[in-house]
Amino acid sequence: MRITCPICGERDRREFYYVGDAVALQRPDPDASDVVWDDYVHNRDNPAGVTRDLWYHEGGCGAWIVVTRNTLTHEISKTELASKVKEAGR
Repeated sequence: MRITCPICGERDRREFYYVGDAVALQRPDPDASDVVWDDYVHNRDNPAGVTRDLWYHEGGCGAWIVVTRNTLTHEISKTELASKVKEAGR
C-alpha cells in the first residue's frame, strides 16, 4: 500500500505508523464526564468500507496524517494533514 504524505509525497506504507480512527482528533473537554471519556477511550466503530484513520509518518517528516480509505479494497481516496483537519473541525 502506498500513502501520499502531504509534505513528502507518495511513500511506502512501512514509513507510517497506524494510530487508529481519526475520532482521536475530537478529544473531549478535560472536564467532560466519565461516561464521555470512557466512550472516547474504549469505543470505536469497526466499519467495512470508507474510514478516516490517523497515521504518523514515523519514517519520514513526522507529520500526523488523516487517511481516508476503503477497508475492503485498501484504496486511499484522500490524505490530509491532521492539523488542518482539526482546525477545520472535521
